[in-house]
Amino acid sequence: MTVGIVGLGLIGGSMAKAYKQAGHRVLAMDRDPSVTAFAQMAGAADGELTMENLPSCELLLLAVYPAAAVRYLEENAPYLSKTAAVIDCCGIKREVCRAGFRLAEQRGFLFVGGHPMAGTHFSGFKYSRATLFQGAPMVLVPPVLDDMQMIDRVRKLLEAPKFGSFSVTTAEKHDEMIAFTSQLAHVVSNAYIKSPTAGLHKGFSAGSYKDLTRVAWLNAPMWTELFLDNRDCLIQEINGLTAELQKYRDALEAGDRDSLCALLEEGKRRKEEVG
Repeated sequence: MTVGIVGLGLIGGSMAKAYKQAGHRVLAMDRDPSVTAFAQMAGAADGELTMENLPSCELLLLAVYPAAAVRYLEENAPYLSKTAAVIDCCGIKREVCRAGFRLAEQRGFLFVGGHPMAGTHFSGFKYSRATLFQGAPMVLVPPVLDDMQMIDRVRKLLEAPKFGSFSVTTAEKHDEMIAFTSQLAHVVSNAYIKSPTAGLHKGFSAGSYKDLTRVAWLNAPMWTELFLDNRDCLIQEINGLTAELQKYRDALEAGDRDSLCALLEEGKRRKEEVG
């Protein structure tokens, strides 16, 4: 199978290495030509993805920011084979899927939204690895939720990265969920580390500090775009968290031991319930 990959950062680079390791032909491109050249030198790609060889791709993976993914599709949809499948790897789905479904319907290829739930706080091709997605969940947003033949086809196309599980949902539900499971966590971590006390943490911090601050180290331009594209869902989550934090503050300010203990017990129970 010939696989085209647009974007050779952590996600795209890891996809390229996974498919190459599985014996597939990989054509790849990055906005930085030196990264494209390095990927070929490193054996992660067989050649550069171009307008001329794009029609040969049976699978095209878009591993760039949402706006760039939409722009690439709009510019290159006419050159895709009608038998090709296109899957994006963006962190939000509504904007990308709207454009992808529309262009796929016009041009005859298959577009499926995708979100590989794996990564690190490092970015760039140099941190990519063929095993990044092994055992990780993959979220799929197909144009039709109950077309099992289509979903089975997509799962087979995605065998090389060795995902551990697949979830199928709508773009709207994906963005609601990801606002909580990923985006809010990044906002909280990034805001938490700004405490004046953070500069004095050495010798006083252990696992809790490390867990809460891990994702404060992030790719700011990428997360800015993701947050803004999903701002309605993210604002709702921030509002909910702010309201909960106010309850703890109120109990502390009032010296209300019973209320504070009840809040802590409630949080503990909730964690037990949801895992």
